[in-house]
Amino acid sequence: MARRLNDPAAAIPDTVLRLAVLLQAGVAPARAWSHLAEGGDADAARVATAVGRGIPLHEAIAAAGPPDRRRRGRRSSPRSDAWPDVGAAWHVATTVGAPLAESLRGLATALRDAHEAADDVRVALAEPAGTARLIGWLPLVALALGASLGFDTVHTLLGTPAGLVCLAAGAALIVAAHQWNAALVRRATTPGGIPGLSAEMLAIAVSGGVSLDRAAAIVRDATGGGIDDEADAVLSLSRTAGVPAVELLRAAAALARHRARIDGRLRAAQLSSRLLLPLGVCTLPAFLLLGVAPMLLSVMSTTPL
Repeated sequence: MARRLNDPAAAIPDTVLRLAVLLQAGVAPARAWSHLAEGGDADAARVATAVGRGIPLHEAIAAAGPPDRRRRGRRSSPRSDAWPDVGAAWHVATTVGAPLAESLRGLATALRDAHEAADDVRVALAEPAGTARLIGWLPLVALALGASLGFDTVHTLLGTPAGLVCLAAGAALIVAAHQWNAALVRRATTPGGIPGLSAEMLAIAVSGGVSLDRAAAIVRDATGGGIDDEADAVLSLSRTAGVPAVELLRAAAALARHRARIDGRLRAAQLSSRLLLPLGVCTLPAFLLLGVAPMLLSVMSTTPL
């Protein structure tokens, strides 16, 4: 599916892919970044400027994102700034002597899959989340409807003890419903990080010809983190079976991205049914308290005994 054009982070896979093409054509790494910068790529321009000041290339790449995007955190979501991951992959590839263009192509695929999976989930969440927000205003609509029908609902809510109780309880239920809905949507949103990144990094390191233990140590040093359990299991399988680890790792990374996409769609599908809970527990009682109860109280107050 098409990514949002106004999302700077979504353009990172395209920049990485163009960079891989330039490198494969024989362009020197620093010059390749300059070519992209001259073509109007703002992130590449920041890299080229940093390299011109003497900053190592992999560090310049890791800091390529705009400052405001970097302050939001690199792991907030798959759509967040991925340049630190690109810088780590670049550092791993140059350290072990892996084919840089091929390594960047694989990373571009991983980044694109992560963005597309996040977009899939975002689109799937849009309808139930929008419906929940719309229904959340139903109690206030009922209040306005009662007033438009001639019932003195506002005075009843503000001027009588029973009305004040209904107002306080209804307002509390509306706030609880909005917070509950927001929590459910956040829980269904794609978690942070790029699926399969650890295996992808290890594949880059192993393709340089180093041992598996050395590859794992280089990846840990470049990323500042550990190796996830799935990638570690692939390394163990490679040692036990005596088969090359590169293809196993890339297959594991692709499988992790596929599972993340499916899991995201399932969470989005389950959200529709889970949003019925705050609707039944909070929104409908608030509708009764702010819409129906004031009308009944207004009728009772004007009806002679």
